[in-house]
Amino acid sequence: MTGQSQTTMVDDRVAAVRAFNRFYTRRIGVLREGYSQSRFSLTEARVLYELAHTDGATAARLGTDLDLDPGYLSRMLRRFGQEGLLTRGALASDRRQNVLTLTDNGRTAFAPLDKRSREDIAAMLATLPEPAGEAMVDAMRTVTRLMSDAASSGWTTRPPAPGDIGWMIARHGVLYAQEYGFNRQFEALVAQVAGAFLAEHDPTRECAWIAEQNGVRVGSVFLVRKSDEIGKLRLLLVEPSARGLGIGRGLVHACIDHARQVGYRGLTLWTNDILVAARGIYHSAGFRLIASKPHHDFGPPMVGEEWALTL
Repeated sequence: MTGQSQTTMVDDRVAAVRAFNRFYTRRIGVLREGYSQSRFSLTEARVLYELAHTDGATAARLGTDLDLDPGYLSRMLRRFGQEGLLTRGALASDRRQNVLTLTDNGRTAFAPLDKRSREDIAAMLATLPEPAGEAMVDAMRTVTRLMSDAASSGWTTRPPAPGDIGWMIARHGVLYAQEYGFNRQFEALVAQVAGAFLAEHDPTRECAWIAEQNGVRVGSVFLVRKSDEIGKLRLLLVEPSARGLGIGRGLVHACIDHARQVGYRGLTLWTNDILVAARGIYHSAGFRLIASKPHHDFGPPMVGEEWALTL
């Protein structure tokens, strides 16, 4: 991908995120003066929510969890105390800090905020047919996982579940078109290979793996039968967001290990010279280039390559 196309992609993503932020903040009423038609701002309502659902809350913890300015939060909590919405008690482990607890008046003030928020979200979901509503909620869960400060770089593999093969086909089509300019013939080939595996693969000799990071699919690969003695590695994919974590190498070695376990004496694969990162993984795993031939089956001119590994 050229520097200009990379810049364009980043600009498009920034514009999309900003557009979503404008849409969603307007849709849920964040810009109104009072949250859920109350006298509290959105930030004040969020602080009340945390106080209602957190045992042993302190100002320091609230400030960290909500990323709030200490002075602003201190003034807010002082006012809540003056209005009889919360009480303060010394923290047993640190007498310099106070435990913040909602009073009965505080819980009474928070209850209609919580009820109205639930009703507003339920009403929004009710405008969508069931598949669309579930898709929207799934997308929100995905955003939460990806943006969470607690997200780790760890990843795991698992066998394909319903829907995974379709995802593999779609992501191959999208990513290879974006990054290398591949045409629909490539997606058609991927669909043919993946569809055949889904319809008639031999579970004793063939396998596939999905790589996940924080519950999100980030990679995949197939091991299929070429002959009784030779297996074939196909359709290795790693999402751009997860590259550099060793996922591609891990998926390739999963194929190699399984091929040995089921009795294959060798592995082959077919790739293209422009897939530099994948070729590096294959080479480091012990595969060797045994044949090559120029072609333009997928649009741009490239060199198709056959690689082999003796087990």
